[in-house]
Amino acid sequence: MKKQNTFSPEVRERAVRLVQEHREEYQSLWAAVQSIAPKIGCNASTLLEWVKRAEIDTGARAGVTTDERERMRALERENRELRRANEILRTASAFFAQAEIDRQVKK
Repeated sequence: MKKQNTFSPEVRERAVRLVQEHREEYQSLWAAVQSIAPKIGCNASTLLEWVKRAEIDTGARAGVTTDERERMRALERENRELRRANEILRTASAFFAQAEIDRQVKK
C-alpha cells in the first residue's frame, strides 16, 4: 500500500527550486539536498527523488517522465480490464455453444 503524500505540489516545486538554485554553493547534489531537506521538513532521500523526478520531467536527466509513467499505468489498467472482459466473453461463448449442442442433441 502506498503511503499518503503529505507534501503539496507547491511545496515540492519550491523545495526542488531551492536545491537547483543553491546547488552550486555545495560540493555535491547530495550535500545541497541534505542541507535544504530539514528546512522543508522532509527526508533528504525524499527530496533527492523529487529533484531527480523534476530533472527527468524537464529532460535534464534520462528516464521516463511522469506523464509517460501515468499513461503507461492507464494503458496497463485498461489492458487488464480488457483481458478480464475477453475471458468473460470466452466463458459465455463456450457456455452458449454447449447449450446449443445440448439443445440439438435433445431433438
